[in-house]
Amino acid sequence: MAIEAGMEFFRASGAHHLAEPFTRGLGAILMFHRVRPRLEQAFEPNQPLEITPEFLNALIVWLRQRGVEIVSLETALMRLRDGVSGAPFAVLSFDDGYRDFVEHALPVLERHGAPFTLYLTSGYADASARLWWVELEEAIRRLDHVDVIAGGRRVRCDTATATEKRRAFAEIYAQLRADDEEELLRVVTALSAEARLEPHALTRRLCLGWSELRVLARHSLATIGAHSVTHARLAKVDCATAIFEMAESRLRIEAELERPVPHFCYPVGDPTSAGRREFELAARLGFASAVTTRPGMIFPEHRDHLSALPRLSVNGRHQSLAALDILLSGAPFALMNAGRRVTAA
Repeated sequence: MAIEAGMEFFRASGAHHLAEPFTRGLGAILMFHRVRPRLEQAFEPNQPLEITPEFLNALIVWLRQRGVEIVSLETALMRLRDGVSGAPFAVLSFDDGYRDFVEHALPVLERHGAPFTLYLTSGYADASARLWWVELEEAIRRLDHVDVIAGGRRVRCDTATATEKRRAFAEIYAQLRADDEEELLRVVTALSAEARLEPHALTRRLCLGWSELRVLARHSLATIGAHSVTHARLAKVDCATAIFEMAESRLRIEAELERPVPHFCYPVGDPTSAGRREFELAARLGFASAVTTRPGMIFPEHRDHLSALPRLSVNGRHQSLAALDILLSGAPFALMNAGRRVTAA
């Protein structure tokens, strides 16, 4: 992968330190998903979406030692709008509303007094929406053979060993990501039924419910944002559905938590899942900000693109402070984006 080659170049040369004054911008919005102890299982295809509590703790300590100020999303946006410069900032954002956030991440954040933003998928709190990527993992974990049509292509293979399961997951996942939401859910539903997996029970087990979220929303360190109703990739659905996913999630969360929800996070959030139409919808719907998963730092120019803010993913692939030292310099993204500070097309 190009990004891995770039990381190796910076790791060997240290060139990111020279570039940093020009590439790090005002700061970064860091993106997290699950935080829990490492399971050390042979088949963990979604492990790249996880970090350990120990690494989160080390990251916060390291950020502050590096002179990075951990601020709320509102503070970062205020600095961006007002053109305030100074120490680089980091916003800590967590997607989806997993139960392990309260169990493993929150104690670390409280220990350090670190503000955070939690982007909630309202359907996960209701246990009505599906964590399809986890569902796919669990189905393949239970099955010893897979035979399914995904994206018009038949995937037929044994899945008795961890190696076979990893190969099957990667092939099916790639096909589903390339297809639309209806096809994705059709395939995952078929595999779950064969594996005798109850999807909504899985959501209920892994995600925070409304009673837990009401307590969390009152936390002095918390900012709550919306992350759609069903976690649909908005660019893959029609305009009316995209508007519903964005607006209804905000209304549902505001009604349940009894507080305004001015910020949005695009599900999946890459260029195939959120683009110019979705950025314009977020602005039209009155969201004060909306974040993507497009990698990049925050620059003064982003004040004109508050509905297309980039984030820096902190995940299982780069779970090391040495890797984050490179990423937070902004140098890899300057190369990746051909020097463009804003990628909002």
